[in-house]
Amino acid sequence: MGASQLIAGVHSVRTALKHGTGAVEEVWVEAKRRDGRIREILQLARECRVPLRRVSRQELDGLVPRANHQGVVARSVVAVALGEEDLKDLLGGLREPPLLLILDGVQDPHNLGACMRTADGAGVHAVIAPRDRAVGLTPVACKVASGAAETLPFIQVTNLARTLRWLREETGLWLVGTAAQADVNLFGADLKGPLGLVMGGEEKGLRRLTREQCDLLVKLPMAGSVESLNVSVAAGICLYEIFRQRSQSI
Repeated sequence: MGASQLIAGVHSVRTALKHGTGAVEEVWVEAKRRDGRIREILQLARECRVPLRRVSRQELDGLVPRANHQGVVARSVVAVALGEEDLKDLLGGLREPPLLLILDGVQDPHNLGACMRTADGAGVHAVIAPRDRAVGLTPVACKVASGAAETLPFIQVTNLARTLRWLREETGLWLVGTAAQADVNLFGADLKGPLGLVMGGEEKGLRRLTREQCDLLVKLPMAGSVESLNVSVAAGICLYEIFRQRSQSI
């Protein structure tokens, strides 16, 4: 955890409160709101013993002037990135085959947040990204992640290719990368067992050194005229195919 930030909106605040990890420090609620969603947030805040303040809509507008706050704002501790040693500890403590999402050069915080939100839902144990030329856990990324940034480990590494090599050689992880030029269709690949899904950035896809560390490259079938999908959309499709296969193998 790190410094504090303001988060706005019913869904974001409710999700942060439901974690129960002490991430939320204070909640402001529009005094005139009495609907069921606001009552739920008030109840969650009381259960978490988070200070509550009833304020005017104008005060909320002043707190987050560019956000659609929907009558509720909270101060939350910003999640911080972990490092290589944390990755080793995490993998050593798992009691099930690991599933990692590895993002090579994603620079849009909206895409990172969306990837983390989907990864959390699909049972990913950690998201890995390089420190350089890639976005980190910015306030925008954390907001889009809708709580996943506070519960899903985000690990930044100095040398992504070296980390991938270590994962392959020392942990037995099977690394599956996505590439439009791949010969194997995603839905025809065996995606069960210890696995790392490697996704490229918005513009150039996987870098050469990253691609070389993958055990298998797969492609998403495209029936229309567009050549590729947004990285967060592609990650969602891939992760839930992995989730489906892993669920059937249990």
